[in-house]
Amino acid sequence: MSQIAIIADDHPLFRVALVQALQQILGPDVQLVQANSMAQLWQLLAQHPTTALVFLDLKLPDAEGFAGLTALRTEYPDINVLMVSAIEEPAVIKQALQLGALAYIPKSAPLDILGEAVSAVLDGDSWVPQELIDEVNQAQDLIDAEFARRLEQLTPQQFRVLKMIADGLLNKQIAFEMQVQETTVKQHVSAILRKLNVNNRTLAGILFEKLKLPEQF
Repeated sequence: MSQIAIIADDHPLFRVALVQALQQILGPDVQLVQANSMAQLWQLLAQHPTTALVFLDLKLPDAEGFAGLTALRTEYPDINVLMVSAIEEPAVIKQALQLGALAYIPKSAPLDILGEAVSAVLDGDSWVPQELIDEVNQAQDLIDAEFARRLEQLTPQQFRVLKMIADGLLNKQIAFEMQVQETTVKQHVSAILRKLNVNNRTLAGILFEKLKLPEQF
């Protein structure tokens, strides 16, 4: 059975170009599948739960910045996620790595650099462009490192509840969306507040909003 790699990007021409490049790098034993949104990515992951690689565009319209990456890492911790983005800001790259991306590949990268990044990830290493390493290490955190660490403690269901809290949904509405009892939602909320070390759901929602990409990017 061939391995699966998913390219998630909302620009069709870039997806096609990336498929062609990755076919040369990964060879015929890896099946390349395309998603044009975070919603479609979730559908493909449900169909292919043993997916090995995801090439994720940071600015997918429905990814809500780093929230898409964090949700993906929470739901599928064994999948190697490589961010592919036109944004080359060191602080953004640093944040993506802190939230679980194993590589950050500029869309301007030539084929040999793309191959270098993929090889590093397949060898179990992380990767950023060589010329940006020092700047990335010195960049200011966009999200508090302690918050990023606490996010890792959330289960997939708890992360989904946190997102709905940030969207302003009440427990009853969350229960309806998740098809669970309201008491189950209350238990999730209590666990979320404890793990994030906040006193109320409003503060939890404010923290979640920090996962969205700053407007200047």
